[in-house]
Amino acid sequence: MNNNIKLVAIDLDGTLLNSRHALSARNRSAIESAQRQGVEVVLATGKTRHAAEDLIDSLGIDSPGIYMQGLITYNADGSVRTRIVMARESVARVIALGEEFGFGALAYSDNRTFALRVDEFATKMTEYGEPHVETIAGWLELLNKFDINKVVLYGEENQVTALRGAIEARLDGAVHVTRANVDGMIEVLPPNTSKGQAVKTLLEELGIDSSRALAVGDGENDIEMLQAVGIGVAMGNATQMLKDVADVIVPSNDEDGVAVALEEFVLGEKAAQR
Repeated sequence: MNNNIKLVAIDLDGTLLNSRHALSARNRSAIESAQRQGVEVVLATGKTRHAAEDLIDSLGIDSPGIYMQGLITYNADGSVRTRIVMARESVARVIALGEEFGFGALAYSDNRTFALRVDEFATKMTEYGEPHVETIAGWLELLNKFDINKVVLYGEENQVTALRGAIEARLDGAVHVTRANVDGMIEVLPPNTSKGQAVKTLLEELGIDSSRALAVGDGENDIEMLQAVGIGVAMGNATQMLKDVADVIVPSNDEDGVAVALEEFVLGEKAAQR
């Protein structure tokens, strides 16, 4: 089996990185070993590339990477490979609905983030490595100047389901709503987009059959990615909906689950927990 996998797609927060947002020595060793075998190691995260640059340099990753829930794929040198943006009307309607439910909004444009104010949530995003939030006077002004890839809405967890239902009902197919494993937050994307779709596209471009790919994640936003590959791996700390679609469940992000998956299915060293 260790000669079969040619590409691994790995989520960052809650997956490759532990609860301290750090890379363990065992995970590092497994990734470096996979790269020495010629395996394409693809970081696949909802965050911007900015948030992963230090990790890319530290690991010497020379494969393309998937960012912002699959909306931008970058080549190893940082050049844009594919880029998808939201319709401006959809952005405006999503933000207005969020405000109706008392939610704040962050708008992402490539490696930049914008908001009406820098609050506790916006500050937390920078602690996760995201770009510092740029404040704007109004959303209309922003939409007249920048393309927006995605919108993050944040508020009370007990209102998330209602807000999500309202967005999906009122925009009816004009957007795709997903969640990372973060309380009180949803992400709104262009329709028919996901990490999974980006992985499919990349596999086709690299000439790798999906059966020879493995993906690891922890959140709802990883479902399509696990379904797009031959071996879908959920972390022990993953949401139940992701575990339900996974082929394999490994230990948590604080127990080197990524290394366990790579050692078993790429390096042929250890046994994963089924």
